[in-house]
Amino acid sequence: MRSLRTLALLLPLLAALPASAQTLRWASQGDAMTMDPHSQNETLTNSMNGQVYETLVVRDRQLNLVPGLATAWQQTGPLTWRFTLRSGVKFHDGAPFTAEDVVFSIQRAQLPTSNVAVYANALGEPKAVGPLTVEFRTPRVNPVFLQQLGTIFIMNKAWCEKHRVAKPLDFKNREESHASFNANGTGPFMLDKRQPGTRTTYKRFAGWWGEREGRRTGNVQEIVFNSIANDATRLAALVSGEIDFVIDPAPRDVPRLRRTAGVKVIEGPENRALFIGMDQSRDELLYSSVKGKNPFKDIRVRQALYHAIDIETLRTKLMNGLAVPTGSPLPSPLGHYNDPEFEKRLPFDVARARALMAEAGYAEGFEVTMDCPNNRYVNDEEICISLASMWAQIKVKLRVNAQPRALWFPKMERGETSLFILGWGGAVTDAETTITPVMRVPGPQGQGYYNWGRVKNEKFEQLAAASSIEPDPKKREGLIKAALREYRDQVHLIPLHRQVIPWAARSNVEVVHRADNWLEVAWVTVK
Repeated sequence: MRSLRTLALLLPLLAALPASAQTLRWASQGDAMTMDPHSQNETLTNSMNGQVYETLVVRDRQLNLVPGLATAWQQTGPLTWRFTLRSGVKFHDGAPFTAEDVVFSIQRAQLPTSNVAVYANALGEPKAVGPLTVEFRTPRVNPVFLQQLGTIFIMNKAWCEKHRVAKPLDFKNREESHASFNANGTGPFMLDKRQPGTRTTYKRFAGWWGEREGRRTGNVQEIVFNSIANDATRLAALVSGEIDFVIDPAPRDVPRLRRTAGVKVIEGPENRALFIGMDQSRDELLYSSVKGKNPFKDIRVRQALYHAIDIETLRTKLMNGLAVPTGSPLPSPLGHYNDPEFEKRLPFDVARARALMAEAGYAEGFEVTMDCPNNRYVNDEEICISLASMWAQIKVKLRVNAQPRALWFPKMERGETSLFILGWGGAVTDAETTITPVMRVPGPQGQGYYNWGRVKNEKFEQLAAASSIEPDPKKREGLIKAALREYRDQVHLIPLHRQVIPWAARSNVEVVHRADNWLEVAWVTVK
């Protein structure tokens, strides 16, 4: 009944919007967390900001890197890259795009309040060597320089200084700024109006450089994004035709959508792995019945939790088959060079899990709180509730603390957790962009920013640090595999699965489904 009441309130708002064959009305269970493109590194936030802001190199339909705001580049030495920038590009306010904007944006993204600092700092020192030429000098060899460069959005220096947003807003401490609700990029769409948690609208930017390059293959003139948290409400809005596209239909609804006239399902695997993290740093957990010690410091407890997960039930019953179980925390098998060793999981074995708990001194279990988002991943809260049922068999009593992503991310970034679920992925499949931000010990320049369990493993750390700067591909492969093997053997994370992402659209909407779950509206056609 609640979903019907929500729909009744929502439909008049949607119906009041101007009808147009070239308006794309789409929805998700969540919302962008901010319009500041360097403040939060989260897929929906990035993809919404990515309609407005652009990068020097961009992804095509197959996720290959192609020219964006840069037209050409070359590595002039082991530590030096030079980029030729695209001429005639304008920001939405009419300001010309120059090398100074690139230098400013990279330096802004390197600041401590940036969520992409780990990538931006790896790019080294940018320097304008001409109005449309930028040179980067890296502090060490960077085997994934171009992939990391493709994550940094370019802002207008003058606009940022005028509106006092020369540094990214501190989202985890609830800071807001002009960049929270306003934007000025070079991309195919201009931000029109931002209503957090409700609706965000965009208008086509007629002055986009991509028009003359044939980059806009769709016909959308206006974007209306609606945040609709309730699954049934989102589904009803799509089926009724009040919205055109849903990026995250609930897996249980997909069979029904396949049978619904006027609706189609577009699905594909996502480069995203979900895994469980545990606080392995504190001497006493923040949220546990165990006092005076930390059970997650004991590898036997970590192994027991892993063995107690019935991954096949999660895949078939909860995810409706829209998941690929894995033993790896990497977004894609490409990250470990398609080596099947890293896809193998510890077997589901409750008896073994109970024995391990007893050996560790926890035969009677313990209570602990698990922090989960409820609008970030597919069935995120439901996965945590399912784990509570599974772990109850080894007497681990799980209190599930599920929150919207806007509350969950700041809590996690402050380190206020004992046990959590995290998903990691995107367009980059190289292991480096998981190893350094997620698995390495927290350190300067964004290293270990998402290592919310504060895991510290000296052997892994040495291998990981070496792999980050190894120029020889074969040697680097060996280092990456050795590092991943050490992390896996110590069960510092418990992998679950990679998501299979279904999108749902009205039959008159043509979209390109990318493996990074990114909707590129410039490619969308509404017939």
